[in-house]
Amino acid sequence: MSAIADAYLAERTALPARLHAAVLRVTQRRKVVVGVGITSLLLTFVGMLTTGGSGTIGTIMYVPWVALLAAELGPAAGVLVGIAATGLYFAAAESVGLPHDPVTLVLRLAPLVGVGVAAGLSSRRISSDALELQKTSAAQQALLDSTLDGICLTDASGRILLANAPLQRISVELGIPPHGTVIERLLSLADRTTEPARFRDRMRELAENPAASEDEFELTESGRVFQGCTAPVQRRDGTLVGRIWSLREVTSDRRLERLRDAFVAAVSHELRTPLTSVSGFLELLGDEEDNLKLSGRTYLTAARRGTTRLQRIVEDLLLVAEIEAERLELRTEPVDLRELAAAAVEITRAAADEKHIALTLDVEGSLPLEADGARLGQVLENLLSNAIKYTPAGGAIVLSASGGDAHRRIEVADNGIGVPHEELGQLFSRFYRASNATRRAIPGTGLGLVIARAIVEGHGGTISLDSREGEGTTVTVTLPLCQPDGGTYL
Repeated sequence: MSAIADAYLAERTALPARLHAAVLRVTQRRKVVVGVGITSLLLTFVGMLTTGGSGTIGTIMYVPWVALLAAELGPAAGVLVGIAATGLYFAAAESVGLPHDPVTLVLRLAPLVGVGVAAGLSSRRISSDALELQKTSAAQQALLDSTLDGICLTDASGRILLANAPLQRISVELGIPPHGTVIERLLSLADRTTEPARFRDRMRELAENPAASEDEFELTESGRVFQGCTAPVQRRDGTLVGRIWSLREVTSDRRLERLRDAFVAAVSHELRTPLTSVSGFLELLGDEEDNLKLSGRTYLTAARRGTTRLQRIVEDLLLVAEIEAERLELRTEPVDLRELAAAAVEITRAAADEKHIALTLDVEGSLPLEADGARLGQVLENLLSNAIKYTPAGGAIVLSASGGDAHRRIEVADNGIGVPHEELGQLFSRFYRASNATRRAIPGTGLGLVIARAIVEGHGGTISLDSREGEGTTVTVTLPLCQPDGGTYL
């Protein structure tokens, strides 16, 4: 996506040739460096002979070349070069009559040998660190390139500093421009998405707000769907230094979800007709119930219960299909929350009594609001049914409602099995059921909370769940007193 990043894949294909060339260059460089060092030592020696030396600073003239050779050949060679340089100095000193007594020898030899050892050790350490850094960098790049997601790192202004191979491949496939900031390049896709206006607005929000984000977009011509995520890179003091961007193709996942939704909707519609017929025949049998034997009446009751449960599942599946298609219709009117709560309690009381669960309604006075009474009642019934299912025999459930100046608050609290903390974030997902519920083989479809959330949010309200495994669950619903114009709420 940047000029450097765009050339990344091409560079990788030529990696073996580049490594071979680099080795040759290093070999040639060493020969050049050694040749320059030796030549310079000899030229310095010749210069001392020609000029008559430089007095007490004569050995300083050898220091650069000793350091150069030692850095290239190592500390052992540095010792030998230092001794050789000292020998050259004293040969020149002998010729021009400079002092060359043992004390002078030591004073000249020690610094030159020391420079050789220090330069050699420093060079070896630097080379080792550079090699280790190179290995680490190569491992990190290989790790990034092996991921399925396209990943890049940008600076605070949005310019790409690093991009992995998958992102390069996706960029080429989508025809993303190779210049500009990430936002500028992604905006080039806006007109090709199914929601151009929303895509542009989201890109502007990302440009202004560096907070972590997650979005999806679909391309019109190909139907490919991508999920993008961002996360800020900050110093310990909170200063923004860059941003991580990732891009993953989720086309297959979304197609499977659509197929599943279409299948569920089709099966639900197909089940509705025979279930209606079965229910009708059961009602006809009910007229003859007094003429049935005890076993016959027992079978009839079981058939009614099973049919009712199947009808409810089918209705839930169809409602979820409407929600997914954003066709949830709410017909708002003035209602009394207290009456809706009382009706929900009465409907579910039989199930609570069967498990010897104490079901209590805690509402004081009338609580008027504007809402779809049938849908809101469905929410209350779903929450109470869930509480009854997941509360052991002898437990207790309390449905409470209260009001404020601008909202109504509903709470359904139980002392049931609760939900594991790590699973709380998934409870509002379709068909998801807590692990402790499946272990106990508690029946359910995992749609109750999905439907409840859709209806509550359609009213402009919020729903939240707090639970502790083994202690119980509390579901809280907050609704505004007034609604905008009635109709379809998305």
